[in-house]
Amino acid sequence: MTKPPKSKPLLQVDKPLRSRARKPRDPSQPNLPLDPMPARVDPCLALLKSKPPKGPQWAFEVKWDGYRIAVHIEPKGARILTRGGHDWTHRFPAIAAEAAQLGAATAILDGEAVVLDEHGRSDFGQLQQSLGGRGGKLNSGASVLMAFDLLYFDGHDLTNTELSTRRHLLEGLILPGRESAIRLSEEVEADGEQLLRLACEHGLEGIIAKDRNSAYRSGRLGDWLKIKCIQSDSFMIVGYEQSTAARGQIGSLLLAAYRGNSLVYVGSVGTGFKEKDAWQLREIMDKLKANRPAVEYEGSRKNIVWLQPTLIAEIEYRAWTHDGKLRHASYKGLREKQDNAEVYQLQDR
Repeated sequence: MTKPPKSKPLLQVDKPLRSRARKPRDPSQPNLPLDPMPARVDPCLALLKSKPPKGPQWAFEVKWDGYRIAVHIEPKGARILTRGGHDWTHRFPAIAAEAAQLGAATAILDGEAVVLDEHGRSDFGQLQQSLGGRGGKLNSGASVLMAFDLLYFDGHDLTNTELSTRRHLLEGLILPGRESAIRLSEEVEADGEQLLRLACEHGLEGIIAKDRNSAYRSGRLGDWLKIKCIQSDSFMIVGYEQSTAARGQIGSLLLAAYRGNSLVYVGSVGTGFKEKDAWQLREIMDKLKANRPAVEYEGSRKNIVWLQPTLIAEIEYRAWTHDGKLRHASYKGLREKQDNAEVYQLQDR
């Protein structure tokens, strides 16, 4: 067997190199403390903007369409928490198993649980199906975590550290190009406007811009920005129109957004339903019937069934009409209550 070559000394000195003799530790001096691992970190949320920002401080990533989760790696195993703080470890078994094998003693990964289509794009509808729909009990073995931040690592809280350092540590833990249940959401070196154009051409939802110098701050404070190709937001379902010719006998869903603390009708959606999903949705809605509408409604009430405002739907749309209604809306799926989805908030016009 070939022996490795002998190495030359790094420093050329006359006397041999020797470490200084260690002194015994003074028991009155405390050990270097480790940061306690937080039970939960409220996520940093992206602020919606119409155009990508400019400047060298901004890093860009693909916007993934799934469930925001935090993966807590602990000595006893991995835990997966939803954005609302609910334990969904059992719902994402492949991600939890992979997390336990990453090699970190302790860590908190921030990312998006997604199901990817044959082109590598995240598909919210497929993710919902893999979980059995809203309120479903299925475990999504097909889901992968697109990890984009590292909040805690081997005993150290990183939330007050700038993003560029957190990303450096994350890329050491999850190598770029990794093909497994946990993957790195890679930064893309490109001009923001060029990247947005390419993302839209490839049918992606949009891009995320992040300030490289920012600490990890919970809430929607502008450190992270989202720029979308197609608008997609969460709206409250306040009723539906019955139709014997439509899937699930749902002609359309009546949608509402918040203005302040009040719900306001913002139009309906009658496309995007798959046969199985439509019937499951109808079964859920039939248990939530209400005697009166939760919003002011001036249209025809023929065949309208009003609902208690508890179901939140993810809706794609192209624009708003001049009177505040959604244009070209398409149904994507129901949001889980554990996801803590925010219903769209209307701004004063």
